[in-house]
Amino acid sequence: MDIVQLVDRFGEGPTATLFGLIAGGLFGVAAQRSAFCLRAAAVEVARGQLGARLAVWLLCFSTALVWVQAAELSGLMRSGDARIMAVPGSWSGAIAGGLLFGIGMVLARGCAGRLLVLAATGNLRSVVSGLIFAVVGQMSLHGWLAPLRDRIAALWVTAGGRNSDLLREMGLPREGGLGIGLVIAVLALYLARRNRISFRKLVFGAGVGFAVAVGWVLTFGLSQVAFDPVQVQSLTFTGPSANTLMFFLERPALLQFDIGLVPGVFLGAFAAAWIGGDLRLQGFESEVNMRKAMIGAALMGFGGMLAGGCSIGAGVTGASIFAGTAWLALFSMWLGAMATDYLLDRPTGAARPV
Repeated sequence: MDIVQLVDRFGEGPTATLFGLIAGGLFGVAAQRSAFCLRAAAVEVARGQLGARLAVWLLCFSTALVWVQAAELSGLMRSGDARIMAVPGSWSGAIAGGLLFGIGMVLARGCAGRLLVLAATGNLRSVVSGLIFAVVGQMSLHGWLAPLRDRIAALWVTAGGRNSDLLREMGLPREGGLGIGLVIAVLALYLARRNRISFRKLVFGAGVGFAVAVGWVLTFGLSQVAFDPVQVQSLTFTGPSANTLMFFLERPALLQFDIGLVPGVFLGAFAAAWIGGDLRLQGFESEVNMRKAMIGAALMGFGGMLAGGCSIGAGVTGASIFAGTAWLALFSMWLGAMATDYLLDRPTGAARPV
């Protein structure tokens, strides 16, 4: 793909949107077919299981680390140019936002990315929850909740005017990131074999992580040839969901990577569900579930914006370039999700699906 020719023909904004559409489409297909979900993996661990959902999540996470670090070593991207690394990170935001996001995704029965994938298959619960997530995310970015988010984020920030690079902090070379990814991949494959996960599901699970690397490489390549500054970024859903919502509500609208990402995920997941025969309308099971889902979506909207990303944006995309606050946010999401399942959602009688 010649990025220069694309920019000359379509312009920088439309090209960025196209790249978002490509990365989002790959994610949508892979996530729908693999049932990738951090909430389900965290619930498994909280209930003392090392099952298939954990194996799929670890495979996605490790694949993102391996592909992104390999791209960095080969010169296809520079993590130092990424938006998440080029600005100060918030340790306090990562902790508080990660905990809120983890609580919210258990209540809503899916993280932001999972809700978008489920919405594409006809899940009306996810449609409602996703809209609430996007609205609260926008309120947290520019609206009534923005001052509260700013105050919490300012309590404890990274030093030096940039985010923390964990590899540098640990004194490891760039090859160390690739090695860490390979170790986690071995663990994921071990759990996959123990849980008898099919080869097809493993391929799609790895595809989720690969989509993250594609986003990084494409936006970095565009930043090297564009006349105007281009943000080097990849998959995340808190900011893009809010930006996509406002794209259809405001004029003039600015084309960028985010605007292609959300529709790309929806279209990819819809196509995968259609081919796989998984399209079906589903609603809320009860009023209690509806209230929990709405509260959970709101918590994810605020928590994701405070943490600097959702379970994909911080938990996989940010972690793949070893941004310090992203790893802390991911750890906090796991804690919040596991504690919430233990306190509020753990089955007392017959076993429940996760």
